[in-house]
Amino acid sequence: MNVNHLSKKELKSRHKINKVRQSKGDTAFDVVITTFLIFAVIVVAYPLIYVVSASLSSTDAVMGGRVWLLPVEFSLEAYKTTFKYDSIMTGYLNSLIYTASGTVVSLILTTLCAYCLSKTAFYGRKLVGFLVLFTMLFNAGLVPNYLLINNTLKWGNTIWALIIPNAMSAWHVILVRTYFENSIPGELFEAGDIDGCSVFRQLISIALPMSGPILAVIALYTAVGLWNGYFDALIYISDKDMFPLQLVLRNILILNSMDMTTSVDLREMASRQGMYNLLKYAVIVVSSLPLLLMYPFVQKYFVKGIMVGSVKG
Repeated sequence: MNVNHLSKKELKSRHKINKVRQSKGDTAFDVVITTFLIFAVIVVAYPLIYVVSASLSSTDAVMGGRVWLLPVEFSLEAYKTTFKYDSIMTGYLNSLIYTASGTVVSLILTTLCAYCLSKTAFYGRKLVGFLVLFTMLFNAGLVPNYLLINNTLKWGNTIWALIIPNAMSAWHVILVRTYFENSIPGELFEAGDIDGCSVFRQLISIALPMSGPILAVIALYTAVGLWNGYFDALIYISDKDMFPLQLVLRNILILNSMDMTTSVDLREMASRQGMYNLLKYAVIVVSSLPLLLMYPFVQKYFVKGIMVGSVKG
């Protein structure tokens, strides 16, 4: 019988027959899980919405506590003031440089190490793999790292102190190695050997073109860590011109170090304090924008990249 000639009533009855019936326990479980997820979304989303709304509201509305969900008395004054501060713009530029260069260095080192560990013919493969795993389980600590980077290597107040110590993550190496072993057919490398391709040429021409999903995930994880990181800069960087944005933001939010001249006039002081509160929200939004803009381009690779090695076939 042609489906197109069936009436809506017949289609509805067939749909009910084919539909899997859930027990009362399953239905109750679905209701509880859905309710919990909705509550979790509200708890996570509301602070983000409030920060954006407060940054787009007037000083009086924020100080008066009239902002709850949507902007009140729409204003862009906070963003105009934010981009006037040299420390914020310098920190923004520094963070972009640190994140971009650190991500590139991390991808290069992680890919090279993982590719070598994925080769069964690599002499000393188990030893190197154990050493990589050892660094994930044990750490020398803050004081030895500080002495090494600041005193021995003389990397204080340099970009290298923020990039090299975190250039290669053991967990990322394991993920990329597993992807090379399970997701790229070995026959392709065998064909490369027959054609006379070197190991490095096989990496460039075979492995990398087929590793877009995992490399995109690793790049995003690395970029997020570098962009949000401030502790290394707090320890190794003392020159304010080299502060990343997160360290500048920390000084604004925690140390209240925004450069504002004091005034005897109480109204002027209240106005400046209100603008300071607005600046906190505006800086948070500005500092989060690069990651929010980058995420949609690599979102499609997340499921495939994260599930690396879960199913082998």
